[in-house]
Amino acid sequence: MTAPTSDAPPSSAQPAKDHTLAGIALMLVGIFFFSVNDTMGKWLISTYSVGQVLLLRSISAIIILSPFIARVGIGAFFRAPRPWLQVTRAAFATFEVACFYWALSGMSLADTMTFYLAGPIYVTAVSPFLLGEHVGWRRWMAVIAGFVGVMIALGPTGGAFSPHALVAIAGSLSFSIFMVCTRLVRGTSDVVLVGTQVVAALVFGAVTAPFTWVAVSWFDAGLLALLGAVAMTAFLCINRSISLAPASVVVPYQYTSIVWAVLLGYIFFGDVPSRNVVIGAGIIIAAGFYIFIREQRQAKPPSFNEPPPA
Repeated sequence: MTAPTSDAPPSSAQPAKDHTLAGIALMLVGIFFFSVNDTMGKWLISTYSVGQVLLLRSISAIIILSPFIARVGIGAFFRAPRPWLQVTRAAFATFEVACFYWALSGMSLADTMTFYLAGPIYVTAVSPFLLGEHVGWRRWMAVIAGFVGVMIALGPTGGAFSPHALVAIAGSLSFSIFMVCTRLVRGTSDVVLVGTQVVAALVFGAVTAPFTWVAVSWFDAGLLALLGAVAMTAFLCINRSISLAPASVVVPYQYTSIVWAVLLGYIFFGDVPSRNVVIGAGIIIAAGFYIFIREQRQAKPPSFNEPPPA
């Protein structure tokens, strides 16, 4: 595309709108892959420990990611901005996924997802203070409505205060901090962002897996390798999404995971959605579309000045 010939500065509204739409689309794709990852994880965690699943998943992800790491060079990891925040981000990313798998070992996918879907509420609450993003009252109401829909559809059971549920809550809080940290290091290469997450999970698995190691069948080895590929794809999509658009806009779209949870739960585990699930899903989808339409109408530029990373 040729540069404008006019002396007037080009409008930033359209690029900002394009970045926001791309961020929303990538969040939706990333959440789908995370839902597939969660379904596979639920299946595997019944046989293997959290550490073993993370170790083998990370080995697969490292192999797939290695050509991209070779392209950017190892030095890119040492030159990444705000190194201590990078380490903090990777630690919270590892902790939240470990908590998720641990919770799945004693809870249904639906109940575990209920606690994790509270993450956008935490992110939205801290975005004005830590990220400097403006969140209007309409978006606040839409996010709250989405959370109410989650509770209607997947309301926790009587064992909501079980140890596994507390682990899920801790993981949800960790996930929200991870998302905020990702936003704060938005100038970092996607390869570095994903690579640090994978390496952190690899280290965690290497330390903990030997204590509970179980022999892996060839079929399960293939599933674990596929789990790494799916997780890496989801990481890339989520990281790029938050780099392109404000967290308070794209993070609520993780509510779409309830749709995939219902669909994949029916296909693989025979779960039939109840009336509450259908009603709750409708509320969540409506809230998500309202946020989308609201952002389209405002078409505000992102709350940062530098261009998104290549």
